[in-house]
Amino acid sequence: MTKPEFRVLPNAAEIASAVAAHIAQTLKAKPATTLGLATGNTFVPIYAALIDLYRQNGFSFAEAASFNLDEYVGLPKNHPASFRAYMRQRLFDHVDLPAERAMLPETEGDLAADCAAYEAAIAARGGIDLQLLGIGRNGHIGFNEPGSPFDSRTRVVELAQSTIEANKGDFPPGELPPSSAVTMGIGTIVDAREIVLVATGANKAAALTRAFNAPKDVDCPASALQDHPHVIIYCDPAALPA
Repeated sequence: MTKPEFRVLPNAAEIASAVAAHIAQTLKAKPATTLGLATGNTFVPIYAALIDLYRQNGFSFAEAASFNLDEYVGLPKNHPASFRAYMRQRLFDHVDLPAERAMLPETEGDLAADCAAYEAAIAARGGIDLQLLGIGRNGHIGFNEPGSPFDSRTRVVELAQSTIEANKGDFPPGELPPSSAVTMGIGTIVDAREIVLVATGANKAAALTRAFNAPKDVDCPASALQDHPHVIIYCDPAALPA
């Protein structure tokens, strides 16, 4: 079991600044960095802080590439709750990352072939250098729900009801999130050279405890990170594991 490095900061605003600085430093050190990106409320202030640094500090995304963790199956690409729309609004439209290298899983057509192509595209870039992650209350990472194999690759998954409920607020009133998504697999995630996991609030403490202070268990997908040699966790005091 590899112990992650915890960087504990007082609140979400300070965490956002620290994670943005971490990403910016990575891009300065290696302009052709391949980023693994995440969505969700946790990352809204992080991307805002990253855009601010981009405008101020003279680093560039022009040689970089990004691969998002996941996308819903069945949503039009321009749907306001799609992760494509989220990424355009929160990051892509504000930095110089080339559109052809800002990649998300395809969710229409031959999904099995598209998943294999996504894995191949990551491999063609030499793998992911820095993977951003959140953690669900049930320990999911990406959309890898409890029970996901630790060696899983990009694939179609059915979403847990708790995940659907947690994401309802991102959709127009009366519209439920889709019941399935395409996600990077746990095996894909742990192949990244560095993992930066962000968690805030007391409602994430139990998941972090199961992930890092208990034996590995497929019922807590994030516990697969115990095998990774370079995990950094940015969290507030409330989220610290017991």
